[in-house]
Amino acid sequence: MSISIKNQSEIEAMIQSGKLLSAILKKVVKQTVPGITTIELDRLAEELIVKAGAQPAFKNFKHGHNKFPACLCVSINEEIVHGIPSNRIIKNNDVIGLDCGLKYKDFFSDMAVTLIMGRGSKQTRKLVKVAKQSLDKAIEIIKPGIYLGDISNTIQSYVVKNNFAVVRDLTGHGIGRELHEEPSIFNYGEPGTGPILKQGMTLALEPMITVGDWKVRTLNDGWTIVTADNSLSAHFEHTILVTKNKAKVLTK
Repeated sequence: MSISIKNQSEIEAMIQSGKLLSAILKKVVKQTVPGITTIELDRLAEELIVKAGAQPAFKNFKHGHNKFPACLCVSINEEIVHGIPSNRIIKNNDVIGLDCGLKYKDFFSDMAVTLIMGRGSKQTRKLVKVAKQSLDKAIEIIKPGIYLGDISNTIQSYVVKNNFAVVRDLTGHGIGRELHEEPSIFNYGEPGTGPILKQGMTLALEPMITVGDWKVRTLNDGWTIVTADNSLSAHFEHTILVTKNKAKVLTK
C-alpha cells in the first residue's frame, strides 16, 4: 500500500484548503437550528464554498452509477453518513451529522461534526461526546513511526470502553489531490499492524459510532447509510497532517 507523502508546497495548499473548510463549516453549524430545512444548509454551504474560490468536493461525486446531488451531507439520527439534503425540517432533539468537503488549489479537505438540537438525552450527549473524544484521542497519538493500526485500535478501545459500537463497514481515508486516497483507515483493528506513518502524510480520520449494533444498511436513494437497528449514531472527522513529531489538524 502506497500512501502519498506531500512536499512543502502541497502541504501549504492543504493547510489553506483545511482552514477554508473549517471556517465554512463553522458558519453552517451556526445556521443549523430547529426549523431550517437540510436543503437550506446545503445551499448555504455551496454558496460559501464558491464565494471562497473553491469547489464542492461532494457534489456530483460518483459512486458506481450514482452521483451525489449536493455539496453537504446532512445525516439525521439513525443516518450515519451521506444523508441527502431535502425539504426535511430539522426538529428539536434531532442528532445532526454535517459532513462537507472542498477542493482548493487542487487539494481536498474533508470534515464532519455531529450536533444535538436542544439538550438531548443523557445517552445522546454521551454518544456525541465519545465520538468526538475518540477522534481527539487518535489525533493525540499520531506521529511518524506509529502504525495505522494504532490509530484504529485507539478509536475502537475508547468507544467500546464507553459501551458504544464502532461502525465497521465505513472508513476514513488518505486525502490530497484526490478526495479519497490510500489508505482506508478503519475505526477498529490491532495495534502494530498496517502501514507505518511518515512525515508529510495527510489523512482524513472519521470515527462513526452507534448506540446499538455496528451493522449498517443503505437506503433506496443509493447513498444514505443508516444503522441496521435504527439506533442513534454520531460521526466526527478531521483532515490531519503528520508532522515531525505529532499531528497537525488542518480543519481545526
